[in-house]
Amino acid sequence: MTSQTALQVPPISPHHVLARCRELVEPALKEAVQSLHPWPRLMGSFALGWCDAEGTPGASGGGKGVRQALAVVGAEAVGAPVGAGVAGAVAVELVHAFSLVHDDIMDGDERRRHGASAWKAFGTGPAVLAGDALFALAVETLAGAGGGRSAAAVRHLAGALRELVAGQSDDLLFEDRPWTGPGAVGMAEYEAMAAGKTGSLLGCALALGPVLGGAPPLVVDALARAGRHLGVAFQAVDDLLGIWGDPGATGKPVHGDLLRGKKTLPVLAALAADRPAGRRLAALLGPAAPLDAAGARHAAGLVEEAGGRDVALAQARRHAAAARECLHGVPLAPRATDELLALTAFLLERRL
Repeated sequence: MTSQTALQVPPISPHHVLARCRELVEPALKEAVQSLHPWPRLMGSFALGWCDAEGTPGASGGGKGVRQALAVVGAEAVGAPVGAGVAGAVAVELVHAFSLVHDDIMDGDERRRHGASAWKAFGTGPAVLAGDALFALAVETLAGAGGGRSAAAVRHLAGALRELVAGQSDDLLFEDRPWTGPGAVGMAEYEAMAAGKTGSLLGCALALGPVLGGAPPLVVDALARAGRHLGVAFQAVDDLLGIWGDPGATGKPVHGDLLRGKKTLPVLAALAADRPAGRRLAALLGPAAPLDAAGARHAAGLVEEAGGRDVALAQARRHAAAARECLHGVPLAPRATDELLALTAFLLERRL
């Protein structure tokens, strides 16, 4: 007699899902980038992690590919053709690369994926040009992908980009606002910013394949909402890594966000807490000069003591749970749903 254990389906590995989707998407993504003018082609390939600044292949291997995986599996979840998921994934990956290139310029970040950022390697003007080329290529990819549904896909991407720009605008404006007092950034404001800056593109990633595949609007909307929740969870974990992340894993300096004075969820939550550590943190951040390495280390300890780290992790878990509810609320292919749930757990595990 066959045991119950033998009948159980093995747990899905998110790393396997990411690798499978990368194998599907990367050839089409490289083919698209190959169509660019040689200069932005080189810079775009560098930004995507395929080569170094001289064009030698294999510099960094690129990122994890979460967004492209969401696009592929989102299409599979509604039974859309493979081509719909791949086209959506290529467009989303190009937009993500474009946003990182410009984001590094705006933030003055010199490092990306354990190497120089695009603007540091090529200069600010050329990096802006490379980002623009990647963005234009994303729109062109969708416009030629879905026949009669391509217009709807382009509109969906344009809406996500509008939200992304709004979220990025707030993120930059937050840096000039005080840590405490009437003009301080509130937790609700932060969450709205994160939904735009990060949630919009993850929501778009999950929805584009279904849009190109002709899925019902109710299903498309549920997947988009799931992706937005995942984006807010992703940003919360990113904020944790921005303070406590291992530079060997993140490619960025420890306590980097504190050194820059960036308004992130753990710090805002610590300041909002009515605890002595939060009040000491407010005095430390104050209107004085930016923190040095020792000050940032002290601030990180105060953030954790005041509960900011726990609040950020709790918010990430809450939004991940909301994403799961969205996925369970509409009819989706069971295997694809399981893979999306595995990717959701993977996003939360990007923590210390």
